[in-house]
Amino acid sequence: MDVSKLPYHHPTPWDTQFDPLPLPAMFARAAAQRGDRALVHFMGRTFSYSELLGEARRFAHGLLARGIGAGDRVGLFLPNVPAYVPAYYGAMMAGATVVNFSPLYTVEELSHQVEDSGTRLLVTLDAPALLPTALDVLDGSSLEQLAVVQLSTQLPMLKGLAFRLLRRSQIAAIPRRADVCGWDDCLAGGSDTSLPALDVNDVALLQYTGGTTGRPKGAMLTHANLSINAQQVAAINSFGTPEDDVIMGALPLFHVFANTAVLNHAVVTGAAIAMVPRFDTVEVLKTIERTRPTGFPGVPTMFQAMVDHSALTQTDLSSLKVCISGGAPLAGPLRDKFEAMTGVRLVEGYGLTESSGVVSANPYQGMRKPGSIGQLVAGTEIRLLDKEDPSKLAPDGEPGELAVHGPQIMRGYWNLPDATAEVFVEREGRQWLRTGDVAQMDADGFLSIVDRIKDMIAVGGFKVFPSQVERVLVQNPAIKEALVIGVPDEYLGETPRAYVTLDEAANADELKQWANARLGKHERVSGVVIRDELPKTIIGKLDRKALRAEILG
Repeated sequence: MDVSKLPYHHPTPWDTQFDPLPLPAMFARAAAQRGDRALVHFMGRTFSYSELLGEARRFAHGLLARGIGAGDRVGLFLPNVPAYVPAYYGAMMAGATVVNFSPLYTVEELSHQVEDSGTRLLVTLDAPALLPTALDVLDGSSLEQLAVVQLSTQLPMLKGLAFRLLRRSQIAAIPRRADVCGWDDCLAGGSDTSLPALDVNDVALLQYTGGTTGRPKGAMLTHANLSINAQQVAAINSFGTPEDDVIMGALPLFHVFANTAVLNHAVVTGAAIAMVPRFDTVEVLKTIERTRPTGFPGVPTMFQAMVDHSALTQTDLSSLKVCISGGAPLAGPLRDKFEAMTGVRLVEGYGLTESSGVVSANPYQGMRKPGSIGQLVAGTEIRLLDKEDPSKLAPDGEPGELAVHGPQIMRGYWNLPDATAEVFVEREGRQWLRTGDVAQMDADGFLSIVDRIKDMIAVGGFKVFPSQVERVLVQNPAIKEALVIGVPDEYLGETPRAYVTLDEAANADELKQWANARLGKHERVSGVVIRDELPKTIIGKLDRKALRAEILG
């Protein structure tokens, strides 16, 4: 389907719409304007723009003094702590490329991505779940150096002292080694060397994909990709005065959604971040009351956890203007329940690692369409490709594979030219990113995701989209979460089987009958399996791939 012919399609060249910047320049510009205004609120302590900019510059000089600079990779193996900010921008100031690593990685997972990326120095935290893993990788891979942040130094003075005295079991000792330095020591590199000039087309970030369709791949995101996507996200804000905004920072910063929608978005607008180390419902609700955030980007499981907690109705949420859900489909019943309980609008958006984070979102005010991933962010274009032959457009009126073109689209995959060639298709003299998602667009420019191509279930020659079956299942008030996978069937080849968690007691056979009465013939589930929990990814997204591997091997 050629959406360029539809009446609402008015793409604007992004070179006249946005200001592509090296991320350190974007940060420096914000600090010059905001000065001592807050950038990060963390556990009762506030860090200003100028304070964190100065720390980033000292880290950049410290890296250069250690022989790490232009073209090198610096890894961040951190939870959400204020030091993430100067580590991120400081590495880029030195000319290095940042590589984000999940703090939940095992030694094997971290080692693989360190080797794949060629990371030379890794920044981590003195936490028992992190530092020992990082040291094992340092001893067993090509990693050369380790920089260790002490959590106590990130806290208010009295809290930091109490943490060191009373929570020794939560602190991992930093060994005395030439290849391991404390964070403060890494900031002591002097400033007699000049920082390198940066090009907006340099790779700023290697962001590994979630691995839902195979081994994680490193998406090469440039300074222009990231700085423009932050501006695209900022342009969605219809409330005005973005410099007065406070963004809830519960999403993990190592993930591309938070990197754009929280960190870079805050910096490009001059907003503050209400940061928590990880998502914990009680801590998030306390932080909302203390810091008065105006926006809350999250994933559906976060909003589910909030509505499930008794403290939600006792929390003052009046500062919140909007909550934005991404990373996974947002179930209609969850959206409705959250809005009814909080009075805060919850809108759904869409993006990928390969798109720097954000492709589309529902408007924060005015018309929206439940079940839709909203309208394209400015400067973005799409085509809907034939599901069987991506060299062709999908027939008019039919869903097709979503292909995206815009300034936020990655350069390609790190050291994987074949994978890069597979994920791009050339049309109209331009490269379009194939998302693997089947989508449709209505006359108002609202997109809806039908399903992932690779998740389609072949039932007797018919294609069944599991997400369509899941949308029906979660309409049942007893069902909290649902995943559907195809299981082998001697006659039909495959049949859909549902795995669910419950909000209230229910019988599996009755749930099956209820669902099948509302599903098409080929969509009907062969069974419903009730479980205490369903597998989730590291950001809380329901993980169909992990369930399939568990059930089918």
